[in-house]
Order: sequence, then C-alpha cells, then structure tokens
Amino acid sequence: MTTPEAMVVAVDEVEELAVDGLRWLIGAARETPGGGLAWTTRPSDDELNPMLYSGTAGNVPVLLEAWRHFGDDSYADAALRAGRSLADSVDDVDAFADDSLYFGRTGTALVLRALHEQLGDPAAGAAADRALELVRSRFDGTRWGELFELMGGNAGIGLGALLAGDAELAVLAVEPYLRAAETTPAGVHWAHRTGIDSRLHHLSHGTLGIVLALARVGDATGRADLLELALAGAADVVARDEAGPAGFLVPHSTPQYRPDVIEPVSFGWCHGPAGDAQVFRLLRDITADPVWSALAERCWHSVTHSGLPQRPRPGFWDNNGRCCGTAGVLALACDRIAEQQDPYDFAHVLVSDLTTRATRDTAGARWSNVEHRVTPNDLEPCTGWAMGNAGIVRELLRFVRLGRGGVGSRGAGPRRAGRRGVGPRGRSPVRVRLAGPATGVRLGAIARSPPRVDCHRHRHSRVGSPRPRKK
Repeated sequence: MTTPEAMVVAVDEVEELAVDGLRWLIGAARETPGGGLAWTTRPSDDELNPMLYSGTAGNVPVLLEAWRHFGDDSYADAALRAGRSLADSVDDVDAFADDSLYFGRTGTALVLRALHEQLGDPAAGAAADRALELVRSRFDGTRWGELFELMGGNAGIGLGALLAGDAELAVLAVEPYLRAAETTPAGVHWAHRTGIDSRLHHLSHGTLGIVLALARVGDATGRADLLELALAGAADVVARDEAGPAGFLVPHSTPQYRPDVIEPVSFGWCHGPAGDAQVFRLLRDITADPVWSALAERCWHSVTHSGLPQRPRPGFWDNNGRCCGTAGVLALACDRIAEQQDPYDFAHVLVSDLTTRATRDTAGARWSNVEHRVTPNDLEPCTGWAMGNAGIVRELLRFVRLGRGGVGSRGAGPRRAGRRGVGPRGRSPVRVRLAGPATGVRLGAIARSPPRVDCHRHRHSRVGSPRPRKK
C-alpha cells in the first residue's frame, strides 16, 4: 500500500470535528410552517431541497447517527422536525415531480420509514406509505422517467422500496431489467438513460448500481432470475478490468460518456473501485463465492495505490464528499476495519485529510470542494449527504466508534447517554420519547440533486423539474 505521510488525528479531536460539523449543519437549517426543519443545498440558496442526495432527506441519517452516538435527544428532535417538512413535501407532485431514490420521493419514503421505526413517529410512517403509493401510481409499466439506473431510476426505486418494506413495489421496479438487458460478450449491461450510446459501468449511474438492486431484491424475494441477471451484469463489468491481476479499475463508460468534462477513470464511490467494492461485498454475502471477496480486495488495492487523497493535478480528487470523494472511501475503510480487522493506516490518512481541509470557526465546521475550471475554484460548502457535511460527518462518527473499540456499523448504540448538543437555530432541545431499537439506515449500501448541483464538477442528472445540466 502506498499512502502519503499523514498525521494521526486523535479520536477525541475527530469527534470534536464531527460535533462542529453537526453544529454548522443544524445552523444552516430553515424553519418551515408547522415547526419543521428543511435545508437548501448550500446556505446561500433560496429553494428548499427535500432530496436524499443533497437535501433534507439526506441530512436525517446523520442526525440519527449523532443521536445514537452521543445519546443526545436534541439530534433526534432535529431529525423529527426534518421529518415534518419531508412529510409535507410528499403530496406536492408539482413541486416534487421526481420519484427516484436519490432525487425524489422514494428516498423521502425511506427516510420517513426510518423515523417511524427508530423514533416512533406515526406521522412519518403514514407519510412513507403515501409516498410509496404515489411512486407506484406513477409507474408506466417500464420506468418512471428518463433515467434507468440506481440514483434516478428503477434500480434505486426498487432498492429503496425494499428497504422501506414494500417488496411488491421493489419487484415491480426491477423486473423491467429482465426485458431491457443488452447481451455483451461477457454478460449484460443496460442504457442508463434514453437516447445515449455510451454504457456506464459503475454504481451511481451504471451497470453495478443495477446489479446491486437486482441482487438485493432477488435475494430478499427468492427471485433466482433476478439474482442470475445481477451476476451477468457483474460479469460484464469484471471483464472490463484494466488493472489486474493485483488491482481492479474499469473505465467510467464505453464509449466514453461526455469526454469533455468526465475523466475516463475515477476512484470514488460513484464511478470507481470504492463503490465497485461495495457491490462485490454484497455478492460475496449473497453467494458465498470467494471470487467476490477477491475482487473487493483488488478494488481496495487500486484505491490505496491511486495517490488519493492527495491532489497532484487539477481535477484529480478534488472532492471531500461521500459520493465522489474522501468520505466515500472512508466509509469503505470503516467497513473493512469493522468486518475484517483491517489496519487503520489508510483510514488515518483519510481522516487526517478531512481534518486538514475543514473550515472551522464560530459557526462550526464545513468542507469546500474544488472546481478547477472556475475562479474562485473553492466552491461554497454544501449541507447534504453527497457533497457536504451530512455524508462526511456520518463517516467521521463511525471512525470514532471504531477507534474507541466500539461497533463500526451504522446501527451502533449511543456511546454515552444524556449529553446535550446544540438545538437547531438555538432552539432548546426537546426530549423525545424513543421507540424501538436504534437500527441505522444503510445509505452507504444503497448508495445522488437540486438545480445546479455544483458542489463538485461531476454533476449527477435527475429527472424532474427544474432540470440540471445533463451528465
């Protein structure tokens, strides 16, 4: 493993950084009618964003994570208030026209279901049911819109529905892949959107994201045909590897999609081996075939020998976030530490980098991503899961628990109960009655945007109104 020299940041200091990140995130929340909380993508934006990828829904999991970690009900209170604004958004079809997992109503349903199950909020559960029924009603028999992948299409809707407790909708969403699969010399693949010749290969918009959904739904519902199709999709991607036998590295797409703005090779969760490994780990668990463990190890080899998180040239590793950057790799590092007692060496490198790149002041901590083609190239910090505080802080908290010898899973219980945090907008924290076990929402496994998501140059397209620049 070739890793850059890095200071080892004390676990207590990482925890304090996470607390500062939570303080900034909660301070950026806006009050909504009825006592709810909602977020914009960036503090300077005017439009509230309900999405899992970059808005309110994606901020709820880190609030639940903080509640479990600190035993502080003020974080649960903020999560419940966010749930109120999300419940209000479910029925507004005109304002929230997208039904997908990361950009639309399915992601909202998944988060509302978590609030019901973890905090005993019946209104959130009822809103989740309404959201899923709306999603079902808007299916045309093949798809929900232009995108046909994990983030904005059928695969994400199927996966989100399964995790939200609607297996029937999950199967309905993924069955069209049986008809739409295109045979390749090694397996199958799919078009990620209509009218595009390029075929994307990775998790967020490509074949492996569809593989993830097919495998999870097929395994959960006993549909061997769905699992078989997932394995055929994975075989196509494996055959495209260019870094064997030690590593694993597959190009972004074939032929290269939008070569003017997208690099042919990435290393992150969205389009690189950090995300590929998560799919291979799932197939390992479902099939018990050691080939998937070996592929996951090869992915990790490529990640740790890539030079990240250093930034040797403009455009290489210019992102701190959970989707395209350092926090997404830290998620995989933490998984490996928890599951197979990996050394902490590379996780320390990643945490040190996040610590160094944080902006900290009286408002808290936040992170700026970089766009090297604009001036100034430091972008405004984002609040959400994909590119901002929510995704980064969540992985920092997991690292802290592991560093103290605790459980690194997202379902870990509170480390110390009764600690008081910072209530939203200075509001006194409300003590809530907690119902049921605190089991985490595994957004890392399901693995993205409102108008103009420019917290990073790799914009991820969605279907709905308004529509950002296509990727």
